[in-house]
Amino acid sequence: VQLQASGGGLVQAGGSLRISCAASGRTFSNVAMGWFRQAPGKEREFVAAITSSGRNTRFADSVKGRFTISRDNAGNTVALQMNSLKPEDTAIYYCAAGGVGFPSSYAGSYDYWGQGTLVTVSS
Repeated sequence: VQLQASGGGLVQAGGSLRISCAASGRTFSNVAMGWFRQAPGKEREFVAAITSSGRNTRFADSVKGRFTISRDNAGNTVALQMNSLKPEDTAIYYCAAGGVGFPSSYAGSYDYWGQGTLVTVSS
C-alpha cells in the first residue's frame, strides 16, 4: 500500500480543515487506517484510527469531539475532518495503514506510512 496525504495548510484558531490520504493497492479495504502527527520538537503521537470496515474508530483525548475520521473504500481514501482547531494542533500529519482488526493507537501496528502534510493553526 502506498499512501499520499494532502490537504494541509494554514488555518486560524477555531477554524476547520479536512486532510485526506489516498491509497494505492488492492488491499486498502482490508487494512485499518490511522492518523498520527508530529509537532516541532515533539514525538509523534496518535490522533485517530478507523477499522477496515469503517465501523469502529478511536481518537486521542486531545482531539475527541473535534476531529472525525472517515474512509471511502471504493475510492481508496481516508479523511480527517478537523474542527475547532487550536494552535497546539499544529504539526505534520501522517496517515498510516496496517493489517490490524481494530483502530490501533500504537504506531507499531501500522506497516505503511505516507509522507505527511503540514497543518499550521495560527492564534
